[in-house]
Amino acid sequence: QVQLVESGGGSVQSGGSLRLSCAASTSIYSTACMGWFRQAPGKEREKVATIDRNSNTNYADSVKGRFTASRDNAKNTLYLQMDSLEPDDTAIYFCALGPSSSHCWAVVYAYWGRGTQVTIGS
Repeated sequence: QVQLVESGGGSVQSGGSLRLSCAASTSIYSTACMGWFRQAPGKEREKVATIDRNSNTNYADSVKGRFTASRDNAKNTLYLQMDSLEPDDTAIYFCALGPSSSHCWAVVYAYWGRGTQVTIGS
């Protein structure tokens, strides 16, 4: 059974940084597409970043240049470094695991963590 557990959320002021982690308990992690998503109150879930097994990344326009996704396949862990945070980044952040693909932005993510809250003060 796939389990994904996010950590690293919290409250920071605008302009600050946070680093999210996602620990995956599955042997398929090393070949899978991994994604970071977020959902703000009253808004639909938004895809933030994806990363394939070779660490090729894609980002939403709203976070390009500020967020960096990375993965450590030896530790089955996914990361999201978030810099220059803005109040609009306030949301629950989820990690998700998808199939092995070179088009991770386009795949359907079947497994999800429970999320971690990120709150950015103005």
